[in-house]
Amino acid sequence: MKIPTTLKHKPVVVVENYEKVDGRLARNTDAQGLSLGLAQWNDRGKVDISAKVWRYTGEKWSRQSEELPLHRVLDLSILICRTLAHFQEAYRYEHLYDPKQPVLDRIALQGDAMTVAVDVANEKINKDIQLFSQALSDDDEMISERLSALSKILEDMGY
Repeated sequence: MKIPTTLKHKPVVVVENYEKVDGRLARNTDAQGLSLGLAQWNDRGKVDISAKVWRYTGEKWSRQSEELPLHRVLDLSILICRTLAHFQEAYRYEHLYDPKQPVLDRIALQGDAMTVAVDVANEKINKDIQLFSQALSDDDEMISERLSALSKILEDMGY
């Protein structure tokens, strides 16, 4: 399905077959496409690039389509990778984390550092972290495939 070009987000680079590769939702998803383009929130004279997940209800393009600035997409990628690194060693802790030290990392970014931590304010964290860990384990093959592809692309780019 063709991603619309008449809406406020203006696609420049697109993945129009995303419904075929949307993880375990492949072939049964409303996420029909991905795009990088000119953000819908652009003001006159100021241009931002955004990433967008295009959702289609079967009848129309959904208002639940998400649009994120590129730096946030990358910040989410950093968060995912740091979380995966933690869970590779989490079995060492009784509750899959150290309640005395819930901060997993501080990652330096412009002006400050992004603090990655287990959410100890969550009253059900011990149960939720078990479920989270199991879901990561269940999706390991799918996540690993994408990380390998990302790693190769980053390496080819010199990172």
